[in-house]
Amino acid sequence: MTKAALRSSVIDWARTLAVTVAIVLVPRTVLCQPFTIPSASMEPTLLVGDYILVNKFAYGWSRHSAPLSPAVGHGRLMGRAPTRGDVVVFKKPGDGRTDVIKRLVGLPGDELQMVDGVLRINGTPVAQQPMGTRIEETPFGVLPAERFAETLPGGRTHLINSYGPRTAAGNTAAYRVPEGCYFVMGDNRDNSLDSRFDPGLIPAGEARCAWNPAVDALLPAEIGMGFVPFENLVGRAEVVLFSWEAGAGPRWNRSFRRL
Repeated sequence: MTKAALRSSVIDWARTLAVTVAIVLVPRTVLCQPFTIPSASMEPTLLVGDYILVNKFAYGWSRHSAPLSPAVGHGRLMGRAPTRGDVVVFKKPGDGRTDVIKRLVGLPGDELQMVDGVLRINGTPVAQQPMGTRIEETPFGVLPAERFAETLPGGRTHLINSYGPRTAAGNTAAYRVPEGCYFVMGDNRDNSLDSRFDPGLIPAGEARCAWNPAVDALLPAEIGMGFVPFENLVGRAEVVLFSWEAGAGPRWNRSFRRL
């Protein structure tokens, strides 16, 4: 093979590789991305083994929209504010790398507090309708889990689990959400390390929200999420595509379930 032919072959190969990479990465970066649910913190809305599709243009794009969160600057391109009640995927503030999924319940400027297991937003308890009690295996043993239909300000209704009014994080101080930040919680309220808990040390170069350690001083000494910077939002969870229960197989009744 001549040098010219070799050079032409290498160029063709590089072009093919570039097109392939673009086909694979562009939709994943710009449009949507699948995620798997690894924990029970969002039960009963999301179960371990659910495969969900996340809309990555719902809030615009930040560096966390791209694989590996490259250090290309802060802020969002075509940023759009999330709506209270959205189920969001975001990068954990404490490392800027781990994908986490929770429900967004607090907007900038809001005051949030848990009192006897009930969420209060700006001093008003959110509406809860009892939906029954069931016995569940939990990290704390076998417990009765009360289920409620909770309606947030704005009218969004979703199911939550509660282990009662006197649980470890069922009574908290009041949290004031800083500008540019959001407050997230798991629907499995007593089995979720979320914005009620200190985010820990934030690595240099990562977006951060002001945090007062006194607000969670009476809670268990766990590292959670703290407030979530707008920049850290990856996207909005839209639908359960498929679900697989370990040891049992597919949960067909959960396929294509809107969130």
